[in-house]
Formats: sequence, C-alpha cells, structure tokens
Amino acid sequence: GELAALERCAEPTRRQEPEQPLLPHLVMPAHHDVRESDVVMHRLHGNIAAAADRGPTDFAELLLVPGVGARTVRALALVAEVVHGAPCRFSDPGRFSLAHGGKDRHPFPVPLKVYDETIGVLKSAVQKAKLGRDEEIGALRRLDDQSRQVERYVTGPSLKEIVAGEFDQSHLLGGRSVFGWEAAPDTASAERNEKA
Repeated sequence: GELAALERCAEPTRRQEPEQPLLPHLVMPAHHDVRESDVVMHRLHGNIAAAADRGPTDFAELLLVPGVGARTVRALALVAEVVHGAPCRFSDPGRFSLAHGGKDRHPFPVPLKVYDETIGVLKSAVQKAKLGRDEEIGALRRLDDQSRQVERYVTGPSLKEIVAGEFDQSHLLGGRSVFGWEAAPDTASAERNEKA
C-alpha cells in the first residue's frame, strides 16, 4: 500500500490546458510566384488608389519626412494595416509582397530606394510614437482607413500589369535581386540579343 501511494505521488499530474482560441493565420499557396488568384484585387486597388489620392506631397508633409516619393507612399499603403495595429486581413498575404518585391525577383526585384524610404518613415513613426508623438502612426492609420473605404468601389489594372510596371521602373528605383542590379529595359533586351 505504501509503495502504491508513493507511485501515485511520483506520477506527474496533468493539468488541463485551456484550449487556445482560434487565431487568424496565414495559409500560403503551394507555389512561389504571386498570382492574381492569390490577391484580393479590390484590396490592392484600394491601396493603390488611396496612395494616389493622398499624393506624395501631402503625405510627406503629414509625416514630416521630406523626400518620400509616390512609390514609397504606395508601399506604405500596403503595409499600413500591419503597422498601426489594425486587424490584418490574412486571406491574401501575396498582396504584401507587392510593397517591396522579393530578392528572387518574385513578384519583382526589390526597389531599394523605396525600401530604404519606407524603413526611414517607419523608424521615424515608431521613435516618435515612443515619445508620445503619434502623428505619423495616425497618418498610417488614416492611409489604411482610406484604403479600406475606397476598396469597395475602385478598380484598376490587373496584377500582371502592375508587376510589369514594377519591372519597367525597377532600374529607376534601385531594383535589385540575388541576380544583381536591374538594368534599364532597353539595356536588358540588348544584352539578351547579344547573348543569343
């Protein structure tokens, strides 16, 4: 009896862990490239339209960060819902890749100038928010709010056209991938013809 009592005491007691509530999560497709079926196009069009409507001049003044270009505002519109703490819509994670591309050129090469400007704006916003000055975080919140409002009715180009435009502008924006710097479209086609 003594031995049975000791064995019972030595057994680890199992606590009933409360079940974790179902949290939003990303379900990634089985392919690497970003396809139109991976993106909720009305959200993407809303992001692009909100960025165009705000305009780089107004947005730069609002953020008090000089030199923020139109393409950076578009990148900020795509990441704004993540930055200011709004509930993210996880049904189309491919949309976020259109903010800064990918190092393997999918969906397009990383535009380093845009990437650096975006990081500068976000660093500034976070640093000022820590000091109790949340104007920049508020600006990102308003940009996201505007994106969500206009996405209900705005239309725009197809994903293929958007990505083609990014490739066309890549050399101007410091486009880079693991394959190197992006050349101007005329130079790239001339180099391909020489190799052929």
